Amino acid sequence: MRIAATLSLLTLAFGAHAAPPAPLSQHNVSLALADGLIQQTLDACHAQNRTAVVAVVDRGGNLVALRRDDNVGPHNTLAAQRKAYTALSSKTPTRLFAERAAATPDAANLNTLDELLLLGGGVPLKVGDEVIGAIGVAGAGGAQNDEACAVAAIEKLLPSSH
Repeated sequence: MRIAATLSLLTLAFGAHAAPPAPLSQHNVSLALADGLIQQTLDACHAQNRTAVVAVVDRGGNLVALRRDDNVGPHNTLAAQRKAYTALSSKTPTRLFAERAAATPDAANLNTLDELLLLGGGVPLKVGDEVIGAIGVAGAGGAQNDEACAVAAIEKLLPSSH
């Protein structure tokens, strides 16, 4: 009797004809988009006589594409990837994320997470309000230059993103 009563309550609570769970429908970064963003970013850096490494990650933090100019220090490859991952994870440009973390004592330990890099040059990629991935730039002569190259590319290919 208790089982029947419980089943009756569950039927009332969830409806007799409740729809089955549906898969999510989400945007994501394609290889073509990643390649386009990388080329536009490098073009923006080259227009300022700068070289860089550019990494693009998808909404899951997976590396989609990476390109490194000649004569860029090897540490910049990992830095670009970590900036992209940090921008994706925080859904915030890494420059702002770093400033907020520095101003908040509770966030000081974020620097201890190996995956994150609290340094400007990472920018989330959005379609509307949905973060679909991120771009990270390193080696262009400072965090401001790194971010400026990324933003220039985003404004050309995903103008609603920034």
